[in-house]
Amino acid sequence: MKSILGNLRRTIQENNLIKDGDRVAVGVSGGKDSTAMLYALKKFQRFSPIKFELEAISVSLGFEDHDFTPLKEFCEKIGVNYTIKETQIKEVVFDIRKEKNPCSLCANLRRGALHEAMEELNCNVVALGHHNDDAIETFFMNMFYTGRIQTFQIDTYLDRRDINVIRPFINVSEYQIIDMVKEENLPIITSPCPVDKETKRETMKEFTKELYKQFPLAKTNILRSFVNGDQMKLWF
Repeated sequence: MKSILGNLRRTIQENNLIKDGDRVAVGVSGGKDSTAMLYALKKFQRFSPIKFELEAISVSLGFEDHDFTPLKEFCEKIGVNYTIKETQIKEVVFDIRKEKNPCSLCANLRRGALHEAMEELNCNVVALGHHNDDAIETFFMNMFYTGRIQTFQIDTYLDRRDINVIRPFINVSEYQIIDMVKEENLPIITSPCPVDKETKRETMKEFTKELYKQFPLAKTNILRSFVNGDQMKLWF
């Protein structure tokens, strides 16, 4: 926890990700990354010289068995206002459109619903739980599936929404987050999505695991290539 907090603080301050007066939303799905992000930002808020407000938002996809109670209780415990944005994304994606590859449409609809909730709560910044393993997986997904060489940025401004999308965990590894979740006993909700764990991202996770076994320095060098190519600002 101490290591991740120090990492988070340095990333936020060196990249000016959060400013005085910001209203920061965390989109919490119930997965380990977003829950850890919310918890770390709440800890950071308590000692940070930057004065900002924090909101937690979950987008309900419309699955009947998707119970957000553990997240609601967790937010009450740490003192963060919690909002559930109700949608019918499940019906649109699976019942009406019957998408064979549903992830892209679902992600776009979830993103739109999250941004709508942010506007309703007057939030101007959204913090996502993407870590450096996500950055590498996104890089390979773009290369293999779309023919583009790029990954996401640490800070992106969406002018149509007047929202900044930030990724304060960009210098944190997935393994660090897993350890933090276990150490702090953070609540995790299993996704009810029928294609969970069967996505292209899961394929990339397995691909990178095998890559690192064969080339132990691959992860470090890929991340350095992002810096050298000005894809993002990282430090190790």
